[in-house]
Amino acid sequence: MPLASLAPLTPSDASAAPAAPARRDDSGHAFRHPGVLLTRTQLNRVRARVRDGAEPWASAFEAMRSSAYGSLDYTAAPVEVVRCPPGSRPGRGCVEERRDAIAAYTHALLWSVTRDRAHARKAVEIMDAWSAVVEEHTEGNAPLQAAWSGSSWARAGEIMRYTYDGWPGARVRRFATMLRTAYLPLTAPGAPDYNGNWDLTMADASMGIAVFLDDTEAFETALRRFRDRVPAYFYLRSDGPLPQRPRGSRVTSADEVREYWFGQRRFVDGLAQETCRNFTHVGYALAATAHVAETAWHQGVDLYDEVAERLRAALDFHARYQLGDPVPPWLCEGKLKVRMGPDTEVLLNHLGNRRGWALRDPEEAALPARRRGTDNLFVAWETLTHTDNPG
Repeated sequence: MPLASLAPLTPSDASAAPAAPARRDDSGHAFRHPGVLLTRTQLNRVRARVRDGAEPWASAFEAMRSSAYGSLDYTAAPVEVVRCPPGSRPGRGCVEERRDAIAAYTHALLWSVTRDRAHARKAVEIMDAWSAVVEEHTEGNAPLQAAWSGSSWARAGEIMRYTYDGWPGARVRRFATMLRTAYLPLTAPGAPDYNGNWDLTMADASMGIAVFLDDTEAFETALRRFRDRVPAYFYLRSDGPLPQRPRGSRVTSADEVREYWFGQRRFVDGLAQETCRNFTHVGYALAATAHVAETAWHQGVDLYDEVAERLRAALDFHARYQLGDPVPPWLCEGKLKVRMGPDTEVLLNHLGNRRGWALRDPEEAALPARRRGTDNLFVAWETLTHTDNPG
């Protein structure tokens, strides 16, 4: 399918929504739109690179377009109550909700790149289907499920609300109500006693939803959760002999901290709270951390600067073992599960492109995961959107 005209996506585009100034809530805080993970400038750059056939963006775009998520025959499967128990017990609507949220985001990106209004209509159709039905999330994994899906919903909604003129205002308001009532109450409080990927993913969803809703209070809450949790998840020697405790957690004693870090007793720069669990969950935490910081960056708050050294250490530490370094016996009893998903593109873009730091090992370690495109949870198509795309 050939791309449409070569002009950038601008407010004056006949198929784009009219320009909107930065919206302000009652406190006077200004939000930039679109500004959940991506700006208009970044979206335009993605479009230009795909148009020019540049790599890796062209291949990443084709992978997205040919995925099940990108099909114009995609059909949403909303439910009124999303029931997600912990572990392997069957739920109701959990997988479907995550898939549908990623599909809405996928079609929002396809619309942005191709200007094919069929993709815009599909993105809106999926979001409208859920906002007309869903009321709540229940059972043990409800906060995490709401975070995974809420993150993708906010990104999709933000693109469509500010670049497409075919989403009726009443449906936009209904979608906003869905985010405020069925997602934000679960994600905003955080989860200080759970593994840190929960807390960080919940902050990710809360941040995106706050921007979509122009909600300063929710935005500030997400900032606090980020600042509380990131230093308690990624260790630096400057923290002292033990990692920082999550604020508000019942983890307090030295023995409890070691148990919380999956039995690890020696702490080195870049180690993460879930390193000895597996790198998959560390990847979730890295991605969520980057999503919060990237969205805050677009809203004029530089969270990256507060934790940049911590994040670089984490990227370097985990990349070494992904690339085959032998595991010393003091680290996780000499055993690591090193599979990580497509989780580091946003961080590599900021630290490597905006800051200009050399990140050779993390960049090499990221290459195999690029072929996957999405983790089918809350990370999707970030090679396309954030590789060398400082905005």
